Amino acid sequence: MKKTHPQKLAAVAVGAFGFTLSVAAVAHDHADRDHHDSHKPAQTSQVPTSGVEWFKAGEAAVLVNKRDVEQLRKAKNVILFVGDGMGVSTVTAARILEGQMAGRDGEFNRLGFEKFNNIAHSVTASANQQTSDSAPTATAMVAGIKANDGAISVEQGILRTEKSAEVTAAHSVKTILERAEERGMSTGVVTTARFTHATPAVNYAHIADRDWEADSNLPAGATVKDIARQLLEFPYGDGLEVALGGGRSYFMPNNVADPEYPTQKGRRADGRDLTLEWTSQYNNSDYVWNKAQFDAVNTASTDHLLGLFERSHMRYEADRAQDAAGEPSLTEMTEKAIKILEKNRKGYYLMVEAGRIDHAHHAGNAYRALTDTVALSDAVKKAKQLTRDEDTLILVTADHSHVFTIAGYPSRGNPILGKTAVDGVVTKDSLGLPYTTLTYANGPGWTGGLQRKEFNPANEGTVAAAYAGSKLRPDLTAVDTANPNYMQEATVPMSAETHAGEDVAIYADGPGAYLVRGTLEQNVIYHVMADALGMRK
Repeated sequence: MKKTHPQKLAAVAVGAFGFTLSVAAVAHDHADRDHHDSHKPAQTSQVPTSGVEWFKAGEAAVLVNKRDVEQLRKAKNVILFVGDGMGVSTVTAARILEGQMAGRDGEFNRLGFEKFNNIAHSVTASANQQTSDSAPTATAMVAGIKANDGAISVEQGILRTEKSAEVTAAHSVKTILERAEERGMSTGVVTTARFTHATPAVNYAHIADRDWEADSNLPAGATVKDIARQLLEFPYGDGLEVALGGGRSYFMPNNVADPEYPTQKGRRADGRDLTLEWTSQYNNSDYVWNKAQFDAVNTASTDHLLGLFERSHMRYEADRAQDAAGEPSLTEMTEKAIKILEKNRKGYYLMVEAGRIDHAHHAGNAYRALTDTVALSDAVKKAKQLTRDEDTLILVTADHSHVFTIAGYPSRGNPILGKTAVDGVVTKDSLGLPYTTLTYANGPGWTGGLQRKEFNPANEGTVAAAYAGSKLRPDLTAVDTANPNYMQEATVPMSAETHAGEDVAIYADGPGAYLVRGTLEQNVIYHVMADALGMRK
């Protein structure tokens, strides 16, 4: 019988995921593992220019993946990055756009998380939807179950109209963040959307309807607490250490003027100012609402940080510089969060959401969806710089996709936001008109009857745009489709573009990342994180 090398061990994981994994692991001395990439073959960043070079590049990629799997170990920290609406086509187009904007070969470019060692498909169908909304998909990731549309960390047996606190509690499912707080870990959530929006809310709230963000949104006779209130009355551990995003109006009373927009007031009818309550109930705490205050936060002395930078959602990355009060970037918020959370020797759980990728797609505006995806990639890169591969599991995924397509036969290097062209010659459709590489299957960019529109950054609505020609589609010959406000054409006219139902990707690196492989139901993401942290029922 052949002997097993003493440095190698075979690990077989059989569990609730419904599959068996055989893993060959090598025990390396820690001195040889300062970084998980230290023993990888070097990879060229140059684009191959011949068949021989492409062959060698493919051979090198296999050698990278052939490296021995490191000794299996538990994670101290987990960071879950969610690109809301970041389907595979969005990743591909953002990859190309980032490369082209930097003067590189866009097709050969890779976003930060695309360099992770493990990847899988995530099945996003919810308990009652073939194509899901963000509430049940985010619930799946942080609570480990499939839920119904609109549900925030409650199981599928509850009706969306349920307003009883008692019934809601009976159907609530404990989240990974709540379990982390029970263990004495630090926790945080960062988002560019409202902090009470579906994806961030699933971490700390339990409610049947995602729209019940403030008490003024609750139906008459409701005893369940609104989402914003649940953040302040969070019953586990010592509460969230970091809460950064938008949605300030949901935390402020309706008789108090907003600090950035004096003519606007809060949404709360109960008279409570939850921003003041945050600083009064936590020691060493701070509340900030603009960039200067955010920059002044001392992470060494601040243990609980609440930052709400807009009345509703934060600005798109493309428009952030125009905000009068200033807003931190997703990367800056991620860095601040990690520096506060990492002070806890017991570890931390952090969710970071690029929430506005989704909103830009709904608006039919590919430029903002893609530039917000690039911003997410930058935040992931920063997280990798600030953490150790030996003790931090990082997952990057999406809650669902969008009906966003990359079509035609453009030449390599053709501007991804431009018109489809081959060797510089614009191709035409059957009407003899040019068309763009990026389009939507439905949405507000529909141009039937020559009703072309453009995105209006002033109010995030639309304005009528000029067109030429008199055919079924406008003649885009003189239209700058790379303009940030251009809205891509849509096949089916709708007031807002919709989600799509295909699988999305999961990218993973760090302890427990080896479990991310194959095609997984979306709720398995929770179980991967729980397993990596050594959590047991």
